[in-house]
Amino acid sequence: QFLFIVIFTTFLVSCVDYPILFGDKVPPGHTTGSKITIPDAIRPISQCVNSFSTPTICFLVIALTSWALRLVKIIWNLSHYIEIKSFYHEALKISTDELQNITWQEIQNRMMKYQLEHQMCIHKEQLSELDITHRISRFTNYLIAMINKDIIPVKLKLPLIGQRLFFTKGYLYNLEALLFWGPGSPFDNDWHLRPDYKRANKRQELSQRLSTRIFYIALLNVILSPIIFIWQILFSFFSYAEIIRRDPGRLGIRRWSLYSRHYLRHFNELDHNLNLRLGRAYKPAAKYMNIFYSHVLALIAKNVGFFAGAILAVLLALTIYDEFLLTVEHVLTAVTVLGIIVTTCRTFVPNEQEVQCPHKAMKSILCQIHYMPDEWKNQAHSAVIRDEFSTLFQYKMSFYLEELLSPLITPFVLLYALRSKSMTIIDFLRQFTIEVEGVGDVCSFAEMDIKRHGDPKWLSNAEADRNNISVARDGKMELSLINFQMRNPEWKPNPETNQYITKLKEQAISESIGLSSSNHILSNISSLHLSTLFNSRPATSEGITTDEQLRQDVRITNSSLLHHSFGFMDGYSLPVETTNVALRDHDINMSTMMLHEMHDRHMNLSSSNPTSPRERPYVRQMHFMGQSARKDDDNNDEEERQELVRNQNNSSDQDNRILTDEKPPQSYGAAHIV
Repeated sequence: QFLFIVIFTTFLVSCVDYPILFGDKVPPGHTTGSKITIPDAIRPISQCVNSFSTPTICFLVIALTSWALRLVKIIWNLSHYIEIKSFYHEALKISTDELQNITWQEIQNRMMKYQLEHQMCIHKEQLSELDITHRISRFTNYLIAMINKDIIPVKLKLPLIGQRLFFTKGYLYNLEALLFWGPGSPFDNDWHLRPDYKRANKRQELSQRLSTRIFYIALLNVILSPIIFIWQILFSFFSYAEIIRRDPGRLGIRRWSLYSRHYLRHFNELDHNLNLRLGRAYKPAAKYMNIFYSHVLALIAKNVGFFAGAILAVLLALTIYDEFLLTVEHVLTAVTVLGIIVTTCRTFVPNEQEVQCPHKAMKSILCQIHYMPDEWKNQAHSAVIRDEFSTLFQYKMSFYLEELLSPLITPFVLLYALRSKSMTIIDFLRQFTIEVEGVGDVCSFAEMDIKRHGDPKWLSNAEADRNNISVARDGKMELSLINFQMRNPEWKPNPETNQYITKLKEQAISESIGLSSSNHILSNISSLHLSTLFNSRPATSEGITTDEQLRQDVRITNSSLLHHSFGFMDGYSLPVETTNVALRDHDINMSTMMLHEMHDRHMNLSSSNPTSPRERPYVRQMHFMGQSARKDDDNNDEEERQELVRNQNNSSDQDNRILTDEKPPQSYGAAHIV
């Protein structure tokens, strides 16, 4: 594509005789009024080359040099890909056809088995799931931690505009070059941080050195910005012009921003798992954003769409009556423009038949994305939260504009925002880099050490007065741990981390028992194994449940308890597929919601003036699960609790009959119940 755009642009600039093409000039050998063909408007190659101007020659030299470097990189990567393919075929015994559909867990298991047999890693006898993931996500984990701790500046305060978020592919490319793989970067290879960066007495010198490198990188960006900007314009035009003409409404479609892919990503989460989570969160996120619309803008769009549609209908009717109308000048242009206007206006007109609830939509989003600030849960109806969420879920048009302007903005962000963070970056690399045997240097957050990085607000055993520098924000450490442990059930964490997981299970079980005492449904489910909460595999007394049992349990628990417990309503409920992978992902989501519920009640208990359950829509229907959570409100909310219990009992009589059949159903996961 790069080479085609360069050659095609040069051809359009130097090799096309536009006066002949537009009929303003008669080509040689033709008479006035004779038919002109496209070859008549194309100049010979020798004439094209002779017409090259100095800017055109400079453009070609830079473009071809860049293309040659990219070609060398492709050849280098191709050699590595051949080695990887050989490893998969010979060591893991996975053919190319099998690779299309094999699961990552199977590949991982074969790697660990091969390590035991052949010792491909000589530093340790056995590789764990975490060791393999560290090698894949080493630098990604550093970026996730830096964004979580606001080490990398992405939120900029601009005069007259206010705070704006800026995180583009160009900015990310510069960050990775500065920190990971570029000349003079802190890492001297793919697995080792330079020794100087681990010494506190070198911090001033290294900070100055990094600041100087950022300055020169920013200066290089300034020099190349005109060329990159022109390239962005050409690439955007050739890529999106036909799409806009065919389906202009796609500009009004939203997508997950590049920033959200780092903010919402768990530590040690692989790309395919992240894509799956964000893909499932797309529909509830789109529903949430569609709740907010401007009535004035919708009214204007309706009228403009009506006027444009009327004119378009007349032109189409006349064209059907007599095709000669198509030969009239600018008729085709008018039809195209009117069609774009009608389609664009349609995207601004909401569906008036839908009844939306922002709190329910936000809860469905949280089920999949797993991360959001606490204030989003209770203030989902406000325009401020909508604007903050739009930084994660942005219009495609905004994404295209940001990428288009990125070459012009990135140099100034590097120079004025990132350069001032040099000392902070150096300190972060020194304080949060640890060496793992057989893996190399990794980010300490990626080790998921609850004792070191856990947040007391998320029920960890960490000290409440710990320095916030070592604590991951928004429950990043705890939620990442649950996600990784449930995807890799054979992984053995350190004793402190394992104790934290056990503590979560025990608390979930105790709260389930507390709920069962006031819920007729749960009092009949004595055979459910609550220990599968925060676990990745369904379990029964005989071991793993069968697929049919899984499907039966999902139908029972999803219909009787899941919606009542978390307050889901039609249109926002989490769709449950009955494949093993889908069930595991569903269990992860429910365990995540349970952990958020524990965190919310902990924050309300620690607050000097906790709100009543009636004022907390996120946990309104679950506040009585922990009897010790709000003892002072028992009298005030007893009537509400009894009414809710009666409603649950009445609405689930059919489920009770199912549950009290000859053989009690076996649970695939208590997350559905809790």
